[in-house]
Amino acid sequence: MKKSFKHFSWLLLLLIPLLIVSGCGKSSSSSKTVKVGIMGSDEKIWKPIQKRLKKQGVNIKLVTFTDYNQPNAALTNHEIDINSFQHTYFMQQWNKAHKTNIVSIGKTMRAPLRLYSKKVKSVADIKKGSQITIPNDSTNEGRALHLLQSAGLIKVNNKLALPTPKNITQNKLNLKITPVDAAQTPRSLSDAAGAVINNEFAAEAKLPNSETIYKEKLNKASIPYINIIATNKADKNNKTYKKIVKAYQSEQTKKLIKKYYNGLSVPAW
Repeated sequence: MKKSFKHFSWLLLLLIPLLIVSGCGKSSSSSKTVKVGIMGSDEKIWKPIQKRLKKQGVNIKLVTFTDYNQPNAALTNHEIDINSFQHTYFMQQWNKAHKTNIVSIGKTMRAPLRLYSKKVKSVADIKKGSQITIPNDSTNEGRALHLLQSAGLIKVNNKLALPTPKNITQNKLNLKITPVDAAQTPRSLSDAAGAVINNEFAAEAKLPNSETIYKEKLNKASIPYINIIATNKADKNNKTYKKIVKAYQSEQTKKLIKKYYNGLSVPAW
């Protein structure tokens, strides 16, 4: 009996460290920090989500970027775990160009592209030879040109999904269509007659609705431009990431979008 007890005691002493290590492993795994890449203007939407999820045991670290070329590269390199900045069409074109496997795991908002001006009050007031700036990344450049066509300012080759300024087929006002970095479009308003500006940069620059002289229509054609939360394909079924998507797609977030974007964006889920 004494021998059996001693044998059991030795086994227990051997098992205790293993149990402690095992317990620690589970704790660190459940408290893993998820790095979420966003544009700076979206912090006011994501910080309340970050706060709510922390109470549920999900730690989020927000990683802010200043231009569209950074978040997907960081995602592919595993510098971040998910990102929230792009629309579906941008993601698809990025995957083609960079041979990546980034996928959508949830919709966020619809953000109509807008033509802003500090010099004129309407599209009809734009004069001959005026300069119009547009984002220079291939997806939003083509989208901006379609917007200018819809506004009646130019015509482009409609056979092309992503036209460039070289594909303008009619320009009666001889407008100078100038592609610039998307982040610089708000600044260009001091010189140009108008600028096509993405929502997040318009919000960051605090451009008032009164300076919008034309905006993209929300219809079937704009569905590919719904903004999304994305991750690498291998992680698309990650339960923690799904929990983050669910937290985003909430009534609280709807109220924040309405409060901070003042109609510039609308929930898409």
